[in-house]
Amino acid sequence: MTQHIALVIDDEPDICKLLEITLNRMSIQTISAQSLNQAKEILRANQVNLCLTDMRLPDGDGLDLVAYLQENYPDVPIAVITAHGNMETAIRALKLGAFDFISKPIDLNNLRDIISVALKINTRPTKYAANILIGGSPLMQILRQKIIKLARSQAPIYISGPSGTGKELVAKIIHQSGPRQDEAFIPVNCGAIPQELMESEFFGHLKGSFTGAHHDKIGFFQAAHKGTLFLDEVADLPLSMQVKLLRAIQEKSIRPIGSTKEMSVDVRILAATHKDLHALVSQNLFRQDLFYRLNVIELSVPTLKERSSDIPLLTQHILTKIAQNNNKEVPKIDSDALNALMTYPFPGNVRELENILERAFTLSDNKKITLLDLQLPSSISPVEQNIKLPLDDYLLNVEKKTIIDALAKSQGNKTKAAKILGISFRTLRYRLKKIGLESDDQSTS
Repeated sequence: MTQHIALVIDDEPDICKLLEITLNRMSIQTISAQSLNQAKEILRANQVNLCLTDMRLPDGDGLDLVAYLQENYPDVPIAVITAHGNMETAIRALKLGAFDFISKPIDLNNLRDIISVALKINTRPTKYAANILIGGSPLMQILRQKIIKLARSQAPIYISGPSGTGKELVAKIIHQSGPRQDEAFIPVNCGAIPQELMESEFFGHLKGSFTGAHHDKIGFFQAAHKGTLFLDEVADLPLSMQVKLLRAIQEKSIRPIGSTKEMSVDVRILAATHKDLHALVSQNLFRQDLFYRLNVIELSVPTLKERSSDIPLLTQHILTKIAQNNNKEVPKIDSDALNALMTYPFPGNVRELENILERAFTLSDNKKITLLDLQLPSSISPVEQNIKLPLDDYLLNVEKKTIIDALAKSQGNKTKAAKILGISFRTLRYRLKKIGLESDDQSTS
């Protein structure tokens, strides 16, 4: 196996020596430089796998080297060593393309975690995104490219977009396209956790630390150690919890309830919400410092309306999945129904499309989905409404009479009635409820 080579740039001999010893114990060869120009010469002469640089150099700073690497050696991950508590500099480095940052005094466990993840970057496949995201529109092609690039970094990402656009799916793809793909992906709905349980859920607790704590419990950060923590609906966190979350992210450590010891955690943070975090910050409803820490890089997920050309492909994919789940053949969708989907605004985005097609599959004959099966909301004139209502009543009466006849022929046996009608038992139940002939608590025989 070829030995990895790390370039260490620092004008303090003690720091260089500490980094060299740590890297050598990890079977990583090191080359040291004391200046920016010397580092550039080494990069031109050697195939380097990783860079660790101090911020302050005699002829420049670490940010200059980050920019240089991004332009000339984009495949070489670089971590920047910053003064303790200098998060503004760390965030600037991450925005420029640094893989991660290391705070002084250097925590060796944290250093080893960062190096281990960095060396996995170019040994892991990054094609996962292309296989999972459905759609060939320009916006989706751009999104795929961004995901593959961002998957290489450890910078926190704020995934923005309205409800139903697939923000959690995007977060999962970032995780599975990057160097942490073999570790846990822990999604957390911040709006679904009772406020009094939040600290325990995030940081864990020790047995006996409070009434009801009958055993030790690991929190989300510990569960996501070496993996990814996805904070969905992060805007719903109360201000008191925002302070504690900020500290955990900045210090890369947590303290379980009842413990007197800090615990290092190696977690990549991804966050999302359908709310406008910028507006919440201006209203003092979301901490500005936490917002800047989460929003190092913003990734916007397009609405379905913005990529309507993807609807036919999405429709086919969703119908195939629904049919497989029901052990049925994939139904066709007629042109009128597809055209209606193409022009519908989809305020609920992909999630709404899934719900519409699930309902249409249930209402259809399982062979073809029609416009009537979709039951799309529409804005029609009062005159059209007057015409439509009698037609709806007529169709409902026809349906009711047909079902009653089938039940009469089968002597009330719904399974036999469904066979007579050529529909599934599940579809018959749905239609019986729709026309008022059965409630949820009636027999399924």
